[in-house]
Amino acid sequence: MAKKWRQQMRNWIMTKMELPADVMMDLPRITMIGQLHIYIENHRGLLTFTDKEVRLLLKQGQLLIKGEAFVIKTILPEEIMLEGKINSVLYIDN
Repeated sequence: MAKKWRQQMRNWIMTKMELPADVMMDLPRITMIGQLHIYIENHRGLLTFTDKEVRLLLKQGQLLIKGEAFVIKTILPEEIMLEGKINSVLYIDN
């Protein structure tokens, strides 16, 4: 019951305050520029990094990015920017 009430409260706050869902629900925000750059906000940490694969921890699950010639351009506690050829972005639900 409490979980349902919290969700209803979040939805009401998002509607009334016009806040984006990713802020209120603690979801990652992913911005891609073609196949060359990907910027991920609101992740929980870097799990794996190679030149062909990046795996990030999310609040719920993981994000797997596959491609070629990956280079980390920016890394902050909850943000990361990758450069390289991006072939796929997969959400892994735990």
